[in-house]
Amino acid sequence: MKRCVAALVLTLGLCLLPTLVSAQPVRIGSKQFTESVILGEIARLSARNAGVDAVHRRELGGTSILWAALRQGDIDAYSEYTGTLTQELLKNVPGDADIATLRAKLKPLGIGITDSLGFDDTYAIGMRDDEAARLGITRISDLRNHPQLRFGFSNEFMDRGDGWPGLRSAYQLPQTDVRGLDHALSYRAVASGAVDAIDLYSTDAEIPYYHLRTLLDDRHYFPRYEAVYLYRLSLQQSAPAFVKALQELAGRIDEPAMRAMNAAVKLHGRSDAAV
Repeated sequence: MKRCVAALVLTLGLCLLPTLVSAQPVRIGSKQFTESVILGEIARLSARNAGVDAVHRRELGGTSILWAALRQGDIDAYSEYTGTLTQELLKNVPGDADIATLRAKLKPLGIGITDSLGFDDTYAIGMRDDEAARLGITRISDLRNHPQLRFGFSNEFMDRGDGWPGLRSAYQLPQTDVRGLDHALSYRAVASGAVDAIDLYSTDAEIPYYHLRTLLDDRHYFPRYEAVYLYRLSLQQSAPAFVKALQELAGRIDEPAMRAMNAAVKLHGRSDAAV
């Protein structure tokens, strides 16, 4: 009798295990910039609409912190960019790898990837339009003729392999007055004339607001940065409705829409959840 009771308890426990696992809220992370937070909220609200309990752990840090948290199981999903995967996070992957290739590389790590959300948020270099016009600068390669220019790049861009070190080498840029700045502060720095050029994200709301010119990447240095969601493949068993909700966001957000959402939060003070 005791063995039968024990077996029954064990059987019931195993039957309830998926329910107990799925009862845990899905943990969505975001990086320390507006677009990542907005995409985190989109994922959270999509989960809610699908009847899945989810929490958004906001602004956890930079790429390396979010990637490690996902790999270790401290979070279950976050938004990322294909260029970051090919240039920073995955080894032996060509810079022009498509999402199918990335999906195959990520699967052995226990990580899934959605299709593109519908926009490409690539890095770019920007200057005040009036200053660029005065100096006749339209391309990144034109910067070689102006070694006196002062650059103010985001701290992450200063350290990334696909950031300043690689850009300097690819274009043989001679500038030596190069400093690291908080990304949000860099816009005010270039607008005030404290620096002459900064790194941009192509969906940044500040580009038109500060009348900046995006310089042509004439050597095609920057890869495509298609926005995607990464998620732990174990969610396919524990929270399949959440995975389905993420996948259904593919192709739903174009570049003007993302730039408008960024502007609503950063320039007009609306909450990211409302946006």
